[in-house]
Amino acid sequence: MPTIVALLSDFGTQDHYVGAMKGAILSVCPDAQLVDVVHELPPHDVEAGSFVLAAAVEAFPTGTVFLAVVDPGVGTPRRALAVQTEAHRFVAPDNGLLTHILADHHAARVHEITNAGLFRFHVSPTFHGRDVFGPVAGHLARGMPIEEVGPVAEEPHRLALPAVRRRSKDEWEGEVGYVDRFGNLTTNVSDRDLSELLSNFGGDPTEVVVVVEGTVLPLVRTYGDVSEGEPCALVGSSRRLEIAIHGGNAARILGAARGASVRIRPALGGRS
Repeated sequence: MPTIVALLSDFGTQDHYVGAMKGAILSVCPDAQLVDVVHELPPHDVEAGSFVLAAAVEAFPTGTVFLAVVDPGVGTPRRALAVQTEAHRFVAPDNGLLTHILADHHAARVHEITNAGLFRFHVSPTFHGRDVFGPVAGHLARGMPIEEVGPVAEEPHRLALPAVRRRSKDEWEGEVGYVDRFGNLTTNVSDRDLSELLSNFGGDPTEVVVVVEGTVLPLVRTYGDVSEGEPCALVGSSRRLEIAIHGGNAARILGAARGASVRIRPALGGRS
């Protein structure tokens, strides 16, 4: 069965960049099955790329190679990395793009890509997605051991991820980490964090509310649990607490953006 190579970038689709990167992969591994995860990330937004990559990974079968390129430092001394977890392999610049993957997989093996014999003959200093990362992903898709890309990479660059803060026994605070095209606000509060907090209330979600930008939201199971146009909080598909408006754009209507504070507190605490 052909190996899947899943691609994520901020290249967009109106230029030749994505097609050229795919061509570089297929030149090495013609049987690769190419899947687009996303190419419309905000330009140069490494933090958004890191979140989206981690959110997509679990949907892919074991053996998938992920090629992730959001690379504002292309051509500078920043390293190129290949990473192997229990189920997948990743090729990406060492700029924090793999932060969430490394946080979720503590035993991941990380190697610096230094074997120039794997690259295209001419390497452009402005397009490593085509000339470095693409060919390396192709070789990995053909079954090349990760050790052949180069030596073990110590201390890969990681973004400073905000921590979920416990304000009191029954009140926690996180923040918005990603805004999708629907205006849904995904936070850094995981389903595990939420379950731990709810254990103080017998697991009853009606005993807590979520507060963002002064608006108090009920914690529900799905968007349709509130009337159309009403805001709510729920665990989204990325298994993180999400702020949404049924049929609307929460980011625009609530005036919230990445970095906005999100508090979970007892429902009897009054309006904040």
